[in-house]
Amino acid sequence: MSTVPPSVTELLAGWMPAQRWYPAKGRGVGLRPLGTLTLSGPDPDATIEVRVIGLDSGDRFDVVQVPLTYRAAPLPAGEHALVGTTEQHGRTRWVYDGPHDPAYVTALLAALDHPAGRPVPAPSRSRVLRGEQSNTSVIVDVDGSGPLIVKVFRTLHPGDNPDVEVLRGLDGFPQVPAVIGWLGGTWRTPGGDEANGHLAVATEFVADGRDAWREAVAAVEEGRDFSAEAHGLGAATARLHAALADAFGTTPAGADARRATEEGLRERIAWALRSTDALDRHRATLADRAGHLALSDVPDLQRVHGDYHLGQVLHSPSRGWVVLDFEGEPLRALHERTRPDLALRDVAGMLRSFDYAAGQVQVATDDAATAGAAAAWAADARDAFCRGYASVAGADPREHGELLTALELDKALYEVVYEAGNRPDWIDVPLHAVDRLVSTDRT
Repeated sequence: MSTVPPSVTELLAGWMPAQRWYPAKGRGVGLRPLGTLTLSGPDPDATIEVRVIGLDSGDRFDVVQVPLTYRAAPLPAGEHALVGTTEQHGRTRWVYDGPHDPAYVTALLAALDHPAGRPVPAPSRSRVLRGEQSNTSVIVDVDGSGPLIVKVFRTLHPGDNPDVEVLRGLDGFPQVPAVIGWLGGTWRTPGGDEANGHLAVATEFVADGRDAWREAVAAVEEGRDFSAEAHGLGAATARLHAALADAFGTTPAGADARRATEEGLRERIAWALRSTDALDRHRATLADRAGHLALSDVPDLQRVHGDYHLGQVLHSPSRGWVVLDFEGEPLRALHERTRPDLALRDVAGMLRSFDYAAGQVQVATDDAATAGAAAAWAADARDAFCRGYASVAGADPREHGELLTALELDKALYEVVYEAGNRPDWIDVPLHAVDRLVSTDRT
C-alpha cells in the first residue's frame, strides 16, 4: 500500500515546535501560510524559498519566517538541518532549514539592500551560531574582507525591525557594528491586508570581540577586580545614549511619562506578588511602595537599547566596547520596543547584569566568604559603571536615585518570578537585590 508523502506544511508542523526560536511552545496552533519569497541562487541543484507562516492559537497570532532549500539529493553533512523529505513533480526533495545551507546564504546576501557604495561580497564559507533563542545568526566568511554576521529574524512584525533601524541611524558610530545590508519582505496579515517588514540584516562581525558576560563571570570566579572594565563600559554606554539621542531625538518627559512609569512599577509589583510567595517577606513594604510611589524627576525620553545586559556587549582590543542586538525585549510588541523610553532603563539593566555575573559564583558555593566576595565584586562593578557613565554624561545615574531604584526594582521583581518558575536555585540572586532596593540604604 503506497503512502502519500507529507506536504511541506505538514513537515513544518512537526519540525517547528522543536526549534529554539519557535514562539508558540506549549500551545496548540493552526498554521496559516501568509506569503512566500523565492530567492535566486547560484546552485542549480537547490531551490530556495522563504515561507512566512502564521501561528494561530486562538488568543494569540505569531508570524514567523522559515527559509527553506529544496534539494534533489541530500546536502552533505546537513542531517542536523533536515526538515524532512517530500515529493515535487514526482521526484523526492530533501527540505533543509535555509540558514544551514550555503545556497540560501549566498542567495540571501545577493538579495540584500545595502548602503550606497557597500556592495555585499560573495561568501566563501558560513556557519550558524548555536544557542540563540529568538533568531538565527550566520557567520559568513568572505574573500578579501572581514567576516559578516547575518541575523535572520524568525518572528516577524510589520514595520522596521529595530536592529535594522538603529544600526542604520548610527551608521559610522564606532561602538556598534557597521551595517552591511538588509532584506525586506511582504506578507498578509490575518485580516488579509498587506504587511511589510524586515526579514534579515547583515553587519560586520567583530572578530576580535570578547563577550562581556564571559569576561565578567571569569573575573568573579578568579577574584579579579573588574572596576576598570565596568568604568569603561559605563562611559561607552553614555556615549551610546548620546548617539541615540542625536540620531533619533528626545522627547520631554511630562506628567504623563511620570505617571506611566509609576503605573508600570505598580503593575509589576502587583503581578510579582500574585505570581510567587518568594516575596512574602517584603509583601507589606512592596504594597506600601506601590500605593505611595510618586516620582519627582523623570528625564527626557529617547531611543534606548531596551534589553541591555552584559551578554549584549563585546570588548574589542582594536575598538573598545561594541554594543549588539537593538531589537529590545523580544516578547514586547514592536511599537513598545521602538517608542522613546528612559535611558536609565538601560543603566538599570546593566546594574542587574553585574549582580547576575556574581550570582554564577554565589549559587555554586556554600562558603559565606566566597559568596560575600562575589557580592562585593558586584557592588564595586555597579559603582564603577555609574562613575564611568558620569564621566561622559556629566551626571551620575545615581543622582536620579528614586527613579533608578524603581527601574532596578522593576527588573529584579521580574527576575524573582522568572527564577521561581524556572531556576529556583537562582532565586536568591534577585531576592538579595530586592532586599537592597526596598531598604533605605542602597549600594
